Amino acid sequence: MSALLELKPITNQHAFNTARWEELLADPALARFDQRIETDRYGTILMSPPPGVDHGGWQSDAGFILRTLMPQGRTLTECPISTSEGVKAADVVWISRARLAKARRKNLLVLAPEICVEILSPTNRRGEIEEKKRLYFEGGAKEVWMVGLKGRMNFFLRDDPDTAARHSGLCPEFPGALEAL
Repeated sequence: MSALLELKPITNQHAFNTARWEELLADPALARFDQRIETDRYGTILMSPPPGVDHGGWQSDAGFILRTLMPQGRTLTECPISTSEGVKAADVVWISRARLAKARRKNLLVLAPEICVEILSPTNRRGEIEEKKRLYFEGGAKEVWMVGLKGRMNFFLRDDPDTAARHSGLCPEFPGALEAL
């Protein structure tokens, strides 16, 4: 007899993620936590420590710069995105109004925004960040940006997702580094 449980496959990951996310948002016990909450593909909660000062500053700066340079869309922070591997929260996103109208399902997006920004923390692991980049591109992102521990920007474009570009294709005026606090 096998000790492994046989799990039924999830036939509609986005529908599952949406229902699970609504369940988590309604849980008063989870509302008391300061940690970031994401899920894996089975709806299991994944928690990360709260971000530090630099992380919050770069998140604010990236959002402000995007909002200033690209006012035709929306800039969001801590944006929950339904992926094939559960719900992931991008630190900052820029999404066109047309895509937002198509992608929004209650309190999360089922289509990745055009630009997804991850701000690295000392606790991040390379594999975790590479997986998020892959999931955002798989979900329709055109660009995934990484803000390094010292504020340096790395722009990854859909056409060559493994090589950092010199600048963003969608927002070429975005600076190559964010100011240290």
